[in-house]
Amino acid sequence: MLERAREVFDIEIEGLRRTRESLGATFVSAIAMMLECVRAEGIIVVTGVGKNLAVAEKMSAIFASTGTRSIVLNPVQAMHGDLGMVAPRDVLVALSFSGESEEILRLIPAVRRHGLKVIGMTGRPGSALARLSDIHLEIPCGKEACPFGMAPTNSTTATMAMGDALAMVMIDAMKFDISSYAMNHPAGAIGRALVLKVSDVMRTGDRLALVEPSATVMDALMAMTCAKSGAAVVCGEDRKLLGIFTDGDFRRWMSESGAAAAGGLDAPISGVMTRSPMFVHDDIFASELLKVFGKKQIDDLPVCDSDGRVVGLVDIQDLPKMKVL
Repeated sequence: MLERAREVFDIEIEGLRRTRESLGATFVSAIAMMLECVRAEGIIVVTGVGKNLAVAEKMSAIFASTGTRSIVLNPVQAMHGDLGMVAPRDVLVALSFSGESEEILRLIPAVRRHGLKVIGMTGRPGSALARLSDIHLEIPCGKEACPFGMAPTNSTTATMAMGDALAMVMIDAMKFDISSYAMNHPAGAIGRALVLKVSDVMRTGDRLALVEPSATVMDALMAMTCAKSGAAVVCGEDRKLLGIFTDGDFRRWMSESGAAAAGGLDAPISGVMTRSPMFVHDDIFASELLKVFGKKQIDDLPVCDSDGRVVGLVDIQDLPKMKVL
């Protein structure tokens, strides 16, 4: 069973590699056509039959969520009134690996009468759909993983990857930024991470443990206890950030030989703290904050304003309570 499963992965990985290598001038032309459509306030209309209709739904959803306005058009329903959803400024992206799907071929003349241009995505450059398209994007992925060569597997994976490539290149071409993405994702943890800023999730006031560099380790521990925080931020004059002292720092310091000889809990915090620690500004989005936590594998981050003054602390344990994680 595992051998067969790995074989499926191998077939689809090879299909993706072959499709990647096929990228060229036609892909660039497709992007240019889509850009012209979007700038004219048109819509990218994606269609397919059977499994490709599901692929079309996924592709259209990725387009729409990343700034390329898009809808899905069921080719059967289109011939019974749904063509009223399209306009001459729109572009049709038609999916058919064989390029011979009857429902798609009947749809093409109808959408052309509405003035749409067509981007066809097939596995056969000589197919009817390829010939009827203004631009043809080939999906040369090879054989299906299905033992009968029938069930769409390799072909749908490669087609989805081509759709993802179009969507991601469109992000760059349109200069679609994180704030625009946030507007399209207002709900759920993703939405909160994109809408909330660090200033909305950081600890301040009594929940922020601040100590001066002249404080002792005991002073820092007491400040952390009172704030119910896992870290104390060490600040100098005008609340300039000097260092951070976490409960992890404390445990490591106590386990080292010579800690007691160095003054124990009366030792100056300036000799124990992490100097010039990483920090974030209070005006960045929580989504950027999550990247820092994930990349640096830390639990506490001081927050500074534009003048470098400490204004808060973000504790990673607070984020699930705010439904950001």
